[in-house]
Formats: sequence, structure tokens, C-alpha cells
Amino acid sequence: MKISVIGTGYVGLVTGTCLSETGNQVLCIDINDSKIKQLNEGVVTIYEPHLDILFDRNIKAGRLKFSTSLEEAVTHGDIIFLALPTPENGDGAADLSYVLGAAKDIGKLIKDYKIIVGKSTVPVGTADKVRQVIANETDVNFDVVSNPEFLREGFAVDDFLKPERIVIGSSSKKAIKSMQRLYKPFVRSGNPILIMDEKSAELTKYAANSFLATKITFMNEIANFCEKVGADVDNVRVGMGTDSRIGKRFLFPGIGYGGSCFPKDVKALYNSGKEVDYNFDILDAVIKANDIQKKILIPRIENYFNNNIKGKTFAIWGLSFKPETDDIREAPALYIIEDLLKKGAKLQVFDPEAMKNVKLRYGNQLYFADNKYEAAKNADALIICTEWSIFRTPDFKTLKACLNNHVIFDGRNLFDIEDIEKEGFYYSSIGRQIINQ
Repeated sequence: MKISVIGTGYVGLVTGTCLSETGNQVLCIDINDSKIKQLNEGVVTIYEPHLDILFDRNIKAGRLKFSTSLEEAVTHGDIIFLALPTPENGDGAADLSYVLGAAKDIGKLIKDYKIIVGKSTVPVGTADKVRQVIANETDVNFDVVSNPEFLREGFAVDDFLKPERIVIGSSSKKAIKSMQRLYKPFVRSGNPILIMDEKSAELTKYAANSFLATKITFMNEIANFCEKVGADVDNVRVGMGTDSRIGKRFLFPGIGYGGSCFPKDVKALYNSGKEVDYNFDILDAVIKANDIQKKILIPRIENYFNNNIKGKTFAIWGLSFKPETDDIREAPALYIIEDLLKKGAKLQVFDPEAMKNVKLRYGNQLYFADNKYEAAKNADALIICTEWSIFRTPDFKTLKACLNNHVIFDGRNLFDIEDIEKEGFYYSSIGRQIINQ
């Protein structure tokens, strides 16, 4: 099949590459000339495990190509995916200007039947808006499909190649048949392709992400309460997770959720409710609680240093919003960095993948270390913000030798309480007792 993908961000590049892997002829386009130049030169412009292997294979096979020409994409693709950003407006609602702008341009260019597929996460009713915008520009027959993505950064390739489910929102039998044919190679193990109306498909994505964000936030609230009453959140988490109605995933407490999806999608769904005079009270609470959770380590750090951290040096391990990605959008680490810089602290940071993106934002305000131990050298305390695997089993003797004070503020509960106590650190984590050496 001939596929065009408009947008080469996380979703667009993964979608285009994975669809080419099953033999489709895929053309991805973007307005960013430098990005397209890199992609045509064989450079993967995002960090996503295993993506480079598929990318190289399909580039060499001639199935995956890149361009800046929308006209070329519209001519090429029988199915045209919109994988465009839907950032927050000032009020938290989703900004649809990129999606609707592309729809208008497509309407001016189509000359024969096309299936326009919304891959971006969009509010309920967006497919109707896209349909109307295109119809205003052309008399050519076309269909609009809602096909939300459920890709986890760090696992996006596996999620696309082996999806738990595929959601297709459409009332067109012709479009549904084409989409089923496109996705058939990815569901050979029997996972479902769910057919529904466009509005239900659009809401499914928002509902799923908002529920997971709520689950994370609830666990963080329980962790904070554990500290007040002397309970251990690890015990509570395991006790909850063994209940099959709850499940053990997304029950790990920490310093809040971040990334390109959860923060934006929760706010967008909340604002969608306001537009129809419905108040999502639970989402309002989730947003507020998560904002507080991102900086929950700050008062602990200040308290340890007697409310005087000006001139203190802190090591930070982890900058991305989660491991296995270089994405720093809404990363809790950035909120901690901002606060500590305002208070006059010096910061030495390390992350396996995200330092380039952080450097673009902060420049020489931070010291970017070559490894985790260099980041800790002569630091007054270590702050852990992202649970990268390389941080889980450090050489504690080496770490002690690096730090001025044997102090760790762990926002991701990487270490076992008994183990860290034996190592002789002051250790403050989330929802567990403070080890005070």
C-alpha cells in the first residue's frame, strides 16, 4: 500500500518506519528542512530503542522516503496519516492549528479518493472538523478516520509492531476495510482491531491516558500519606498490585508524571469537559496533585541544608521524563532544576540520552558530566530524577568517594532501604522511611 505520513516527530517517524517494515511504500514529510535532510542522510532524529535498525533496513530497501513537499505526499499516499503536534493552548486546551492547517492544505491538493487518518491525540469532534475543513476546499470524495496511537516512549517500536489493540474510528466501510488490511500484519497473534465511531475513538485515547495518570497520582498520594503514618509504600504497592482488579502496573510512586502525553492529555480532557459544561473534578485534582509532586523533594533538600542551599552543589541523575527516551517535555527533573537554580545552587547533571536536549534549554547554567560519577564529584548531595537502569546498581564506595556528603534524595525509589542503610547514606525516598546516618 502507498502511505504518506505528515509529521516526523515521535509518532510520525515510528508510524512511517514500522509501516514500511511490512512492505508498504511510505513517504514521510515535514516542514523542517534540516530534519528532512538528516533523515534522508540516514540519521534518526529521535532516540527510540530499535528504531534505527528498522529505519536503516527500510531506507536501504527503498520503502521509506522523506520529503518537505505536501503535494508530493498527497499525490503518493492512498492513506494519509496526520501525525502532527497538538500542544496546549494557554488555557490547557489542545491547539488544533497544525492539524486543521494541514487538512485545509490537503483539501486544496487532493485529486482522487484519499483516506485521511488522524494519528495525533485530539479532542472529541476533531475528525468532524477535519472533514469539514477538507470538504470546504474540494468536491473530491474522501474519508476521515480516527486512529489514535498508544505508543509508549522507550517501547514505541514494540508497541507498534505488537499492539495490544488497534482502534479505528470510522463510519465508512471502504475506509475500515483499507485500515484493516493495513494493520492485519500487526495482529496475527489475535489482538483485536476495534471498530467504533470517530468520537469514541478520539475519547478512548484521552480516557486511557487520563486513567493511567490518575493511577500514578493516586499512588503518589498514598506514598505521601505513608510517610506521615510510618507505613512503607513498597508493601502497600505490592498488596494493592496483587489484586487482579487493580493490577501491578503504574503503582510505582515517584516525583510525578511528565512527557508529551499525560500532562497535555489530562488537561485537554479536563478542558473538553468545560466546553460542554461538565467538570472533571477528579482530573482537576490529578493536575494539581501532580504539579505539587514534581517538586516534592525541594523542601526536603532545603530542610536538610537548614534552608540555605545557595552555593551548594547538587548532582542530578536523570533528566528525561522516563528512561529509554531523550524526551524532556514536562520532565520532573526540569522543575527541580528550575527551583534549585533560582535558589542559587550549582548543578552537575548526567543522563544517558537527554543531555543534548537539556543543554539547548540551559546552556552553561548546568555542568554536563560524562558519566554518573563525574556528576557526583564534589557534590553536596545526589538527586535522582529518572529511573535509568544504569543508576540502579552503582558502586556505592565510588559514589561515597565522589560526594562531599553521603546524602541521596531519590525521586524514583531505586534502592532497597536495607541495602542503602548498610552503605551508610542519608537517604530520602518517596513513601518510605528516611535513612538518617
